[in-house]
Amino acid sequence: MEEKEASIAKEVILLGDTNIYQDESLILNKVTLSLKAGEFVYLIGKTGSGKSSLLKTLYADIPLNNGIGKINDFDLRKLKNKDIPMLRRSIGIVFQDFELLTDRSVFENLSFVLEATGWQDKKKMQTRIEEVLNQVGLKTKHFKMPYELSGGEQQRVVIARALLNEPPLILADEPTGNLDPDTSDDIMKLLFKINKDLNTAVLMATHNYTIIEKFPGRIIKCSEGALHEDQGMSMSF
Repeated sequence: MEEKEASIAKEVILLGDTNIYQDESLILNKVTLSLKAGEFVYLIGKTGSGKSSLLKTLYADIPLNNGIGKINDFDLRKLKNKDIPMLRRSIGIVFQDFELLTDRSVFENLSFVLEATGWQDKKKMQTRIEEVLNQVGLKTKHFKMPYELSGGEQQRVVIARALLNEPPLILADEPTGNLDPDTSDDIMKLLFKINKDLNTAVLMATHNYTIIEKFPGRIIKCSEGALHEDQGMSMSF
């Protein structure tokens, strides 16, 4: 019980008084953000407000050069290039446009990620792929090519890919942006199930307020070059 409580309290994201840049342009100023294990947090804001830049900073696609930046015990300020793959192994990343390898089957897409993150035992790899496909409801689709799947099924493959290394944190950038409302609801139910069952923290960028109304959570807003806790919107649900 004590171990579970400690896990719930653990911070998977800690940013303090840091600036987020895109190239030479300051996007977000003096950012402070804390996200604990098991939390589900929405990152909202208009297009161009800094949501994607913040996420890219968290998975080290954009360097962090000032303030405090810690993700899953990795210090972004001290991160060396050789350590970036290990950081990303500790984060599940879900993109809007899927980014699946179109010339490989579902199984091969997932196998490729495991090999890239250091897995070598083929039997263990197969077992892990079967586990994550079962978790996202695609147990019988392992042989399919991405173009043979619906948009919702492709996004489920992306979520399965994000789960492969059992990350304590998932970063989702507009994961329902290319999906119809019913399919979006299914994907949100899946993300919330993962969040609850696996105690996986989720930081999800979205501009779809209908989604937030249906699936309430803590809200952080990018606005006017800064990050704000959106208490009023959270309390209105």
